[in-house]
Order: sequence, then structure tokens, then C-alpha cells
Amino acid sequence: MVTFLAGGTGTPKLLAGSEAVFDPADTPVVCNTGDDVELSGVLVCPDVDTVLFSEGGLLDRETWWGIDGDSTETHEAIREVADDAGLDSGPRYLPEDAQTEGRDISRFRRFSGVAEFMELGDHDRAIHVTRTGLLDEGHDLTSVTATLATALGIDRPVLPMSDDPIATIVHTPEGAMHFQEFWVHRRAGPEVDRVEFRGAADATPTDAVLDALDSPVVVGPSNPITSLGPMLAMDAFEAALESTPVIAVSPFVEDRVFSGPAAKLLAALGYEPSTAGVAEAYPFVDAFVLDTDDGTALDRPVVRTDTELGTPADGERVCRAVREALDRVGTGGL
Repeated sequence: MVTFLAGGTGTPKLLAGSEAVFDPADTPVVCNTGDDVELSGVLVCPDVDTVLFSEGGLLDRETWWGIDGDSTETHEAIREVADDAGLDSGPRYLPEDAQTEGRDISRFRRFSGVAEFMELGDHDRAIHVTRTGLLDEGHDLTSVTATLATALGIDRPVLPMSDDPIATIVHTPEGAMHFQEFWVHRRAGPEVDRVEFRGAADATPTDAVLDALDSPVVVGPSNPITSLGPMLAMDAFEAALESTPVIAVSPFVEDRVFSGPAAKLLAALGYEPSTAGVAEAYPFVDAFVLDTDDGTALDRPVVRTDTELGTPADGERVCRAVREALDRVGTGGL
């Protein structure tokens, strides 16, 4: 068994062509939940959902977000009502006491549904409504995610990193904001002072996650700060990575990032925004997969290939490089 860690779109793109290299049923994916938000009364788990929709053949592969061809009538009607009522557009945080009262799942990440600042498709919203309803019935996020995976006909185990809420909060000169406000609404515009993983001190990985981390681990080309950071903020998670073989695919080609705000966030936290900075942020990684154009010299084994991802053929190519890296550290036969 080999376990993949997923945040954002990098790992879903990697897994899109992985079936020829890794058996999906034997390749669980542990997903970041630091980006989760409650919006319009439903819990949205962006990184979990991207994996679910990708594995279920539903994902919009142009945006790598939401369901392909989904309508947005409800979202548009919500914004129209807000406009007609003269209400300011989002993001509109609920009051401070509402962030920690009521549903535990929503701690520190609860937004009003007025003028939704994140676009939710209609079928996409049905997933969130079902998830929230099952959580309200007393089920945990791990079992709810498994139920949704069954509904979508998915063989690959999809595991949220924790059943406890963790919120990625970006601190800027303009104030603290949830990562979804920073990334979706503000397009990563504000300068970054620091990043906080609120709730991590009280959160633990699930037993299912810790079992998965007993196997060799692959870190996809995700943002080291906001995709892996919430996982590493849990002491037990980081300790598990330190005691198992880990391969990482760099999200950079030297100092050029493939997508997202990884460069800005790495620099803000004192790392070089480059493959070298990723290696510094990942001391637990035993070997790296780098792009053929990435000449970064690292103190750990390196396998090079074209790491551009977007098609199943790309995913298969990079997964074969991952398999080679596993061989280099003596775990390729697992």
C-alpha cells in the first residue's frame, strides 16, 4: 500500500493517471481539511471534494473545482437577492461567538450565506447538504466521506486528515482572514505576515489516517504551507511521517511554481520560494521527484521527469517516477 497526501489540485492531477502504476483500492488519499468552510449553512470541504469528484469522474477539469457541467441557479439567485436587498457582498463572517457555538465542525470558519463569495454548483451543493446532514446526525467526517465515496462509486479510500476542525487563517496587514477569503475572494492579493492553523493543538489524525501513514507516503505537488501545513500542525501526523518512507513531488521547477500561492506563502514564512525551499520545509522527505528542467541540488535522492500535470498520461508518467523514487529508498515492492 502507498498513501498519498492531497491538498489543492496537485495530487488529484497526479492520481488522474495513476491506475497503471498504483491500484486505487490500495492507494488511500489523506486530504487536507484546513480549507474547509461552512457557507450557507453547509460544510464545504474543497480538497476532499476535489478528490471525490476526480475519482468519481465528475470533476470540472478546466477549473479543477466543482462538478463538470453543473448549473449554478441557486448560487446566482442567492447573489441576486443580496443585490436587490442592498446587502454587501461576501465574504461575510458570522459573529465571533457563532464561530465556536453550535456545530463543532464549523469552528473558526463559518460564513454567512448572504451573497455567497464562493460559487457552489447545484449538484455540488447537494453533496455539501448531504455531508452536513449526516454530520448533524452524529456521524464523523471520516465515515461521512466514506459514504459519499460509495455514492460516487469510488474504489480509492478517501480520508480527511482529522475529524476535528482546523482552520487555516492567513494573517495580513489588513487583518486575519480564512484561507478561502485570501485565495478565492482576494485572489492571494494581501501581503502575508504569518499563517495560523487554528484548532490544530486540539486536533488529532484519525486512526484510519495513522494506519495509512504506516505505509510509504507520497506528497503530491501541493502547497507546502496551506495544503500540508494543517496536517503537519498535528504532532502525531508529523511524527508518523518521520517514521515512514516519504516521497515528494515538487510543485516548483527551480523557482517557478506551477500554480497557486505557494511561492508567496513560502517566502512569507521564511523559506526560499523554490524547490530548495520546499526541501527545507520537508525535512521528513526521503526522496524527491523533480522536473527534468529543475537542476536543484538536494541532499536526498532525486528522480527527474516532466512533472507538468493536466492529463491522465501526465499523471501516469509522474507516478512512474514516484515508483522509481520508492525503489531508490527501498520500498518499491510494497
